[in-house]
Amino acid sequence: MRLRTLSVVFVTLVCLVPSAALAQERAGARAGVSSDPTQFYFGGHLETKPLVEQLSFRPNVEVGLGDGVTLIAFNVEFVYGIPLPDHSPWRVYLGGGPALNIFSFGDSDSRHGDGADTGGGFNVLVGLEHRDGLFAEVKVGMIDSPSFKFAVGYNFKR
Repeated sequence: MRLRTLSVVFVTLVCLVPSAALAQERAGARAGVSSDPTQFYFGGHLETKPLVEQLSFRPNVEVGLGDGVTLIAFNVEFVYGIPLPDHSPWRVYLGGGPALNIFSFGDSDSRHGDGADTGGGFNVLVGLEHRDGLFAEVKVGMIDSPSFKFAVGYNFKR
């Protein structure tokens, strides 16, 4: 029942993505670990063409599992790319944005009990990305977002 409800929420929100996001430059996938709650997570993102020089919109969805909690995070993030000198294939990026976090506590043995909770959050992030698609990212969350996340991922070709 809980999985069905979360699936319906996910599909509904994906269908509400504005048409501008459909004109995205590329999509990507990610997986990593988080703390508070301690989880393994995976997800995906869309990245637009630059809105202004080096600044892109990168909304993403992440699903976290572990610590007696299932977390679905909808992150509305912007990233600013900083090319490294000497025509390096790498770039550093900085970013952040608000998040909608849906927590599901379905394990009666968990410290959280049964039920669900929804809360807003905010993430600040830094990452390193190769022009061929590989990236690594660190996020620090505030309010109801996980306090720390580390992910590796891949941006599919344009």
